[in-house]
Amino acid sequence: MQIAFTKMQGLGNDFIIFDNTSNSISLTTEQIRFIARRRFGVGCDQLLFVEASNKPNVDFRYRIFNADGEEVQQCGNGARCFARFVVDKGLTDKKNLVIETHSGLICPQIEENGDITVNMGVPRLNPVDIPFNADKVELQYPIMVGTDLYKIGAISIGNPHAVLLVDSIETAPVETVGAKLSLHHRFPQRANVSFMQIIDNSNIKLRVYERGVGETLACGTGACAAVVVGQRLKRLDSIVTVNLPGGQLQIQWAGPDAAVLMTGPAVHVFEGTIEL
Repeated sequence: MQIAFTKMQGLGNDFIIFDNTSNSISLTTEQIRFIARRRFGVGCDQLLFVEASNKPNVDFRYRIFNADGEEVQQCGNGARCFARFVVDKGLTDKKNLVIETHSGLICPQIEENGDITVNMGVPRLNPVDIPFNADKVELQYPIMVGTDLYKIGAISIGNPHAVLLVDSIETAPVETVGAKLSLHHRFPQRANVSFMQIIDNSNIKLRVYERGVGETLACGTGACAAVVVGQRLKRLDSIVTVNLPGGQLQIQWAGPDAAVLMTGPAVHVFEGTIEL
């Protein structure tokens, strides 16, 4: 079969998007992996499906599959691309959207300058909600990786995250420690792992190892998680510019019980069809 797709990217975090609002595209794990492979398929970090929602006052349903074929709960850069897609394709004329995900509702807003702000919801800090194996909420948790002890912030922004503070992201052990922490037994659903270098109270540098993908050029939920952890440690202000390898995001968090707001670009790359 031949299916049409759109390739989009948010700060180099790239996506293949399928319009399933009037179709019934269903892909196997092997097909997803094939499409995502960069030298044999199209190439992407995640596949996104735009679907109709049967919930009242909800515009669309948003489904996300990592390059390894696993369906996951949330993706921040993908959410911005999702919003840009449904507007550009004429699926809606709204500038403020309500979108259903596996982890709850998110609310993207198209800004006048073309950037997109996404209300990512209230961060989840209770270990049982992340999920993360711990007895109580802590600012940081000690965790063993092999014979080495690290301190992490553990948090969910619709998906589980571990956040480590480092002196330099250039020398951070993203591929080694990131890969091991992503699969750590204390994260029963695996985790995205962020390495955060604090420049000053309103600027950080960040590299992220994403579960089922590896290191990506940007991670929207990782940026949100890092800023929340930094604020809880009283190291960051309420509005922070996050510098990722693929570009910048602005993250805003007003503190406990407040939603995290993420603002950044979403860019159309090309249209295509693929034979499966």
